[in-house]
Amino acid sequence: MIQRLAIVGVGLLGGSIALAARAHGLAREIVGIGRDRTRLEAPLRAGAVDRVTTDLAAGVRDADVVVLAANVLANEQLLADAWPAVASSAVVTDVGSTKRGIVAAAERLPGAHRFVGSHPMAGSEKSGYAVARPDLFRGAIVIVTPGDASEPGAVKTVTSFWEALGARVSALEPDTHDRVVAAISHLPHVVAWALVEAVGRFEPAALPFAARGFKDTTRIAAADTAMWTEILLSNRDTIASSLGAFRGALGDLERLIAAGDRGGIERLLARLKAQRETLA
Repeated sequence: MIQRLAIVGVGLLGGSIALAARAHGLAREIVGIGRDRTRLEAPLRAGAVDRVTTDLAAGVRDADVVVLAANVLANEQLLADAWPAVASSAVVTDVGSTKRGIVAAAERLPGAHRFVGSHPMAGSEKSGYAVARPDLFRGAIVIVTPGDASEPGAVKTVTSFWEALGARVSALEPDTHDRVVAAISHLPHVVAWALVEAVGRFEPAALPFAARGFKDTTRIAAADTAMWTEILLSNRDTIASSLGAFRGALGDLERLIAAGDRGGIERLLARLKAQRETLA
């Protein structure tokens, strides 16, 4: 039982953490912290949090566990701003999609052993508390990214926290994490945005006829623009490398199509189909 859980940013992820913690009886008190009091009213009315505040220091004070659930670059600043008020016995984590920056920021702080990064591989193209769900993390993968300074006890606390919310936890080094998510999360978003743009350039009149295939493929292009701008900036070098690999793969397929190479196309598609079918 966590005596006091402080969540900074009560949107989709922060709100889902609050709802899941409440549903599982994980925390005796849950404090919601944000910049806009009006946005905090909905989780307060719903009982997802016990109290809310726009005062960061007051919100994290005396908490046992602090979760930073704002955008990735904002989390780095929030970590520094909140740190002086965080209890020396508290453990701090975050939910950001990139990890090198915030782990490095934590390691510049005294008592860095109390910070352990984490990234739930769960979410939606929609944002805000209105789409938060208590079951968002059930069966989802959460990647924890301990830094060199993270103490084993803090890693265990963060791991146990996510497992209590129903998640499956894996651990990666921050650099490895950012390469992994560049491949399986950031690159697909960039491709989805580029696909929408490409159709608009090639044949704008086609969009009203878009059916399920196009809509499913580009669903993530409707994701929160502010959040994803920060993700793209914070992992831009690794995303650039992943885009190079994508251009190479696209170029190979383009050459086969241009050459009318039926056998080559069939072999490539069969190999990629088999790879895709290995995913659960």
